[in-house]
Amino acid sequence: MESLTITLGEHVFDALAAGPADGDLVLLLHGYPEFADCWTEELAALGAAGYRAVAVDQRGYSPGARPTSISDYVVDNLVADALGFADSQGAGRFHLVCHDWGGLVGWALAGAHSDRLKSFTVLATPHPQALYAAISSDEDQSSRVNYVRYFRANVGGAEEGFLADGGARLRAAYGGAVSAELVESNVKRFSEPGALTAALSWYRAVDGDDLNIPCGRVSAPTLYIWGSEDVALGRLAAETTKDWVDGPYQFVELPGASHWLPEESADTVIPLMLEHIAANKG
Repeated sequence: MESLTITLGEHVFDALAAGPADGDLVLLLHGYPEFADCWTEELAALGAAGYRAVAVDQRGYSPGARPTSISDYVVDNLVADALGFADSQGAGRFHLVCHDWGGLVGWALAGAHSDRLKSFTVLATPHPQALYAAISSDEDQSSRVNYVRYFRANVGGAEEGFLADGGARLRAAYGGAVSAELVESNVKRFSEPGALTAALSWYRAVDGDDLNIPCGRVSAPTLYIWGSEDVALGRLAAETTKDWVDGPYQFVELPGASHWLPEESADTVIPLMLEHIAANKG
């Protein structure tokens, strides 16, 4: 595993990489509250398979890329960052693997720039418009995203609450599905001045409380993996995501799996991911 930095304009991003420098790029985007090292097992597997796997601490998560204005965290900027990460590695076309908020960024990128993607793999996160429709029509899905409304309505207060008592509420968010070592590391990093506020700015920069993120139809070959016990993202949005994908599409439900698929379900996710990427090398 290598540590590297990626400079985009005034921002410097921390990243992890594995695999040969001349391998096809696989870019991995984490969610909240995670960092690039949520992909440790996936990075190792991809590198061993001959790919150049790069996972980045995204905008707000890297100390050197932590602007203070909420408007700096609009989805368009997050998508531009992701494309910049690929450009920095000399990849005109690349494979994209995403989880949680990284998945929302991935869907937006795939909807606008499917021509840049050889393949798209997304864990947990449905197409943003499938999710928005479910939030608007399904009481169960609407209640599942009350935490988003809390983050948006309590600027400063949400951060204080999650970091109080040694980060007890932040620790609880992982539901016991993430290793104690990684949870400790995450809590330590989110306790840095401005770090948790920057991460929550992703939610606060969205227009409206119901995660209505504009996103087009996707033509890139897509693998969507969803855990049946995901507490945030319910079945309706997962099952209707297919209506937004025009290219080859595979939906895999993992019975009993939680939201934290990169960490908890790596043994299941990795073979599916490698098979999907190998089938779309062109």
